[in-house]
Amino acid sequence: MRKRIRLLTGDRPTGSLHVGHYAGSIKNRLELQNSGKYDCFVFIADMQALTDNAFNPRKVRDSVKELMLDYLAVGLDPKKCTLFVQSGIPELAEICMYYMNLVTVARLQRNPTVKDEIKQHNFEKSVPAGFLVYPVSQAADITAFDAEIVPVGEDQMPVIEQTREIVHAFNRIYGDVLVMPRGVMPENILARRVPGIDGQAKMGKSIGNCIYLKDDADTVRKKIMSMYTDPNHIRVEDPGDTKNNVVFKYLEIFGRDQKKVAEMKAHYQRGGLGDVVVKKYLIEEMEAFLAPIRARRQEYEKDMDKVYKIFEEGTKRARKIAKQTLKRIRKAVGVEYFKGEEE
Repeated sequence: MRKRIRLLTGDRPTGSLHVGHYAGSIKNRLELQNSGKYDCFVFIADMQALTDNAFNPRKVRDSVKELMLDYLAVGLDPKKCTLFVQSGIPELAEICMYYMNLVTVARLQRNPTVKDEIKQHNFEKSVPAGFLVYPVSQAADITAFDAEIVPVGEDQMPVIEQTREIVHAFNRIYGDVLVMPRGVMPENILARRVPGIDGQAKMGKSIGNCIYLKDDADTVRKKIMSMYTDPNHIRVEDPGDTKNNVVFKYLEIFGRDQKKVAEMKAHYQRGGLGDVVVKKYLIEEMEAFLAPIRARRQEYEKDMDKVYKIFEEGTKRARKIAKQTLKRIRKAVGVEYFKGEEE
């Protein structure tokens, strides 16, 4: 009998992780991992990344390495957490096939996350089939490990809801086989959708408006100094808007002293506080946050054989569990025909 609650989450390797990933999901993962209450599984979804990068596989392959380093640098601990690569577990693809029979194309097209990403990628009517069904693939990932908890950002909650629909349908048809998962978002509402440095509603790798976890201090400084603030705050003495000011949003998420942040907001709103002063303070706070991550990343990068070994061992452990789940699923669906097939 498993005593700890099973947790699973992951990321698509399409580039390095940025501070939006950290605030929206990774921070929550670390807290859950370190609580000792959860059996944690965190994976690199390289097969899902290929659904919109099939013609650029090198990008995915290179990003897998970047993600491995990012995971370890932020503090995901292979002693407390199983780290694995999706493509190393072929059982996931078979599970996905069974689930696709329970989902309509119309339902996939209505998924808000899929709709937003289709628009973002300018796919229009030329949507790769693999991309359209990636929520089904995610359902396979989650259920293959009997995950009860899935830490996600706000934009992924519709995918969790679709997974729950698939689990409900499967269990109704084939019996009580799959565990029903639930998504968990950060308590800090602002952290659920970190805006881009250009003021856009969401930070995105494809948009190029990110601060990456691996960015050096000079790059971080330049990005913050170029940040969107209040276009009407022309003179220092002018009252300024903090509600739509990206710099203050970042301070509310990453600032260590929220009392000081609140005082600066009040000062800015009544006038007399310049953008440069606020940005310099944010630079200090972001550097305090990013410097330890950057240092750990550089250490791990010195021994990539060790890094790959961590993920290889994690993938082996994860595959053993996925095999057991697939065995249950095949038995429930009734696709076992030959003696010894259960071995």
